[in-house]
Amino acid sequence: MFIFAIHTQITIMYRSINDFLADWQQEAANTAKIFANITEEVKGIKINPNIRSLERLAWHITETITEMGTKAGLFDSNLLEHQPVPATFAQIAATHQKYNALLAEAVTKRWVDSGLTDEVPMYGESWAKGTVLSVLIAHEAHHRSQMTVIMRMVGLPVPGLYGPSAEEWVAYGMAVQE
Repeated sequence: MFIFAIHTQITIMYRSINDFLADWQQEAANTAKIFANITEEVKGIKINPNIRSLERLAWHITETITEMGTKAGLFDSNLLEHQPVPATFAQIAATHQKYNALLAEAVTKRWVDSGLTDEVPMYGESWAKGTVLSVLIAHEAHHRSQMTVIMRMVGLPVPGLYGPSAEEWVAYGMAVQE
């Protein structure tokens, strides 16, 4: 149901696998930047009972790759379903990197540009394959954004993803925009 709520707000879809792959690679790099700044000491802190920890958000991002990939027919089975959260954050990051690459490979091998308007059953609806790809990107960006807020609250530096972060502005000798 959570993914369903995201889908209802996505109106764009990919029409080219290469366009998706370029974005997917950039988004993977952005996620890696976030994951690289999370320490073992703070990964499990819950800043509020209703907010997931950094560790749980990172694992959710990772699990969703295989969950959605399996539902969309990109994977034969969901290899991360029912798997516990890895013991270290480095293991979560490595797992994310692995399945991110496997999803890109599966899209390349199993789908073609002309089929991106074909629909697949997703969460009780039918989604165009190109929409599935858009939702994968939006879902990851959504949870990364949540992670940056938590990172600020627990005292971790936040890397710039789509522009400089406050720390990067300072490093450039610029005044931080408030």
